[in-house]
Parts: sequence; structure tokens; C-alpha cells
Amino acid sequence: MRPDTSHWHMDAAYDDIDHAGVDHLAWECLRRNRDYQADYTELRRIGTLDDPLPAAMEARWGLRFPGPTGIICH
Repeated sequence: MRPDTSHWHMDAAYDDIDHAGVDHLAWECLRRNRDYQADYTELRRIGTLDDPLPAAMEARWGLRFPGPTGIICH
């Protein structure tokens, strides 16, 4: 699924970014990364989303989730 980019030039489309913290900006970049999406899809496929992140993925992405992510990638 491709995001709707038809309004990229409108200031209102970026209002949230004006007040976003570093963690929010990092997440916005990460969630659009196809390699990250593939890793997430694999975790969902094998049913381990509620388990600690595998060490290899933690090292790859620099992440540690405290609990279920609740993230849905398409």
C-alpha cells in the first residue's frame, strides 16, 4: 500500500512534525523503512510480536520494546 502523497506540499500536512520529539521523528522514518516492515511482518507471521525482540533485530534497528507494540504495517 502506497501512502497518499498528493498533499505533500501543504503546510497542514506537517503540523504534527512541528511539535514532534526525536522519538516521534525516528518512528516516522523507521515505520516507512521496507526492511523494518519486512522484519515486523516476519515477527507477526511467526506469532512472536508479544515476545522480546530477537537480539539480531534489536541490534539491527537499535530498538527495545517494553511490551506489545500494537503496530500495524501494511
